Formats: sequence, C-alpha cells, structure tokens
Amino acid sequence: MHPVNAQYSSDCTIIGASFAGLACASALAQQGLRVVIAEKKSDPGEKLHTTGILVKDVIDEVPLLDGVPAALVRRVERVRLYAPNLRHVDLEAPGYYFLTTDTPGLMRWLADRAVQAGAQLRCGVGFREAREVPGGFELGAALGRTRFLVGADGPRSNVARVLRLGRNRQFLAGLEHEYQGVMLGEPGFLHCFIDRELMPGYIGWMVQGVHGVQLGLARSLRGARGSDVKAAMARMLVKVAGVADFRALRPDSIRAGLIPCGGLVHPLAMPRALLVGDAAGLVSPVTAGGIHTALLHGLAAGHAIAAFLHGRSGDPQRSLVRSYPRFRLKRLLRFAFDHLQRDWIFDLALASAPMRWAARRIYFHKRASRAQAARPVGVVKRPDL
Repeated sequence: MHPVNAQYSSDCTIIGASFAGLACASALAQQGLRVVIAEKKSDPGEKLHTTGILVKDVIDEVPLLDGVPAALVRRVERVRLYAPNLRHVDLEAPGYYFLTTDTPGLMRWLADRAVQAGAQLRCGVGFREAREVPGGFELGAALGRTRFLVGADGPRSNVARVLRLGRNRQFLAGLEHEYQGVMLGEPGFLHCFIDRELMPGYIGWMVQGVHGVQLGLARSLRGARGSDVKAAMARMLVKVAGVADFRALRPDSIRAGLIPCGGLVHPLAMPRALLVGDAAGLVSPVTAGGIHTALLHGLAAGHAIAAFLHGRSGDPQRSLVRSYPRFRLKRLLRFAFDHLQRDWIFDLALASAPMRWAARRIYFHKRASRAQAARPVGVVKRPDL
C-alpha cells in the first residue's frame, strides 16, 4: 500500500460515482492508492440521467467491463432509422452490436468493483468547497484533505464551478420513459426517429431494454424551454403509435437531464485537479454518446494520476488533457445539424447511398470495415397511423 501523509485523508478524492468517476477510482485503487468517491445520492444507481446504451467499442476497449453479468445487458444488433414521414431504412454491420443495460444495476456493479479494488464509496456526501493547500486541497469536514481532486460530477459540475474551471454551455435536453414488462414487435432493432419539430438538433429512440421498452428523445435547447421536452414527448407518443403504441400506458420510470454537446470545456484542469466525463464535455457533439469516452478516459485519468502521485511522472493537468478527443469534425456537424436540419431532406434522401454512408459512420463507427459495412436491409413506406 502506498503510504499516505498523515495530514491527508486520501490520495485522491473523486466527486461523483459516475461512469467516469468509478472508472478513475478503480484504476487508482488497483495501484494501491487511497481513493474516496463522494456521491451526493444515497445510491450510485439512483436518479440516473442516461439511457445506458453501450456500443460494442466499449466492450472491446474497456477491460473494466469484463465479466459484466449477462442479466444486466441485452444485445441489439440492427438499427431502424425513420425519416420524419416514418419511411425507414434498416441498417446492420456484421459483428457490431449495441447493449441496452439495466443501468441502475450496472452502476451498482461498477461501484462494487471500485470498492473491491480498494476505493471507499461515501454516498450521501455532497461537495461544497475546495481550498488549495500545500500539496493538495482542503475539502471541508466531511471529506478532509486530498492530494488530488477529480470532478466527475456531471454536466453542471460543482467542482468546475468551485475551482473556476471550464463549464459546459451548450446542451441537449433529454427525456426517456421506461415501460417495464413490455416487448416490442421487432425487439432486435434500435429504432431511431428524425423529426425537426419534435427533436431539433437530435433524434428520438425506442429500444428493447433489459426490463422493458425504453422510449425517449433529446432536443437542442437553442431557443427552447425545458417544458418543451415534455410536450415533445407527448407528441412523440402519438407519432410512433403506428410502430408501437404506448399512449394508454404509464411509464414505470422516467429519466431526464441535460446532455452536454458543445465539446470539451476549457480549462479542463489545474495543478492537482482535473475534470472527467460529462463535467469535461467528453460527449460526442453529434451522437451525444458519452459512456464510452467516460469509461475510457476515466481509466486513463486514474492511471495518469496514479503515476503522478507515485512520483513516476508529472502532474497530468497537461499531458492527460492533450489526449482528450477534440471533436473538431463533430462540433462542425453539430453546428450544421442545429442550423441546417430540414425534414424534407431526410424524407427524400433516406434510402440514398450518401445517407446510408452517413448513418453507417454515426451508428456503427469507422471500425466497421468495408467488408463489414452497414448495409440497407430495406426501405419501407410510411405506416398507416
């Protein structure tokens, strides 16, 4: 065990038992460092704001997920993409898949892994202050002193606010219903809907989850009030009723929250402190996917901080941050989608080769080789509603 100076309560304190925070904690604890995870909720699986859908790349690239219980995931291999007029094209890439998850269960499992590695999880402990002291930070009576501080506390990061680091400014507002015990007629698809009136700047989705159906949407907050998201969901239920009708059902759970979509915040770090995950803006501006990057860079942050605290390298405030993706092209695409999205374009172009190419890049990533390229299975006319 790496010795800790008596004046410090921990080597590293991580604010937020998020995907990024738990990955970072696991990497640090596995290297013998004293790690504290402070989570303001009473349970890491409580009041989540994510769909919890994992892409295949996460399983391939993040060893932390090795051994995830089969009961926590469900495999979905194809995408059905709907134009605003509800014509659709089916896409697949042999060997590629998505995993829907029992997200509360997955978060608890990841938290257990971090604790088993040696991290200390303190639930019901909020973050309020951080004062720089020689060699670290004073975090108040509840958390004491730490040699390194990590902000993994979501898109409205208190760590970023208190330390005057960069903060997210551009968001999507997301809302998802879960209908437990319900089965879709075609559960093998991730159903994705485009409609500028309902989901400006993003999409709606419907997918067979582990315990039922997840139905949601996200929309740009440019010129929109938060209440518009609920109104859009009500209209979406009507729109998709010809595909699957949930209008007479009450959701068993509802998730809602902000999704950062403006790219990395600046600055991301300072001496002995840095941001990870949503707090850092590590979310694709186009797909709004953040779990992959949160886990991958959360682990990288843990290894970099451990090397610094063990005296093997310098403070990762610059070297690690340089490794974060910059999303340059995706920020440009985000701008185009926010300003140039037109429903008639998608209605006309859904089955075209350029649209299929773009969909392949977005849904199946560049790792789908030409030999395994996503191919259209069929184009279907708008169903009767």
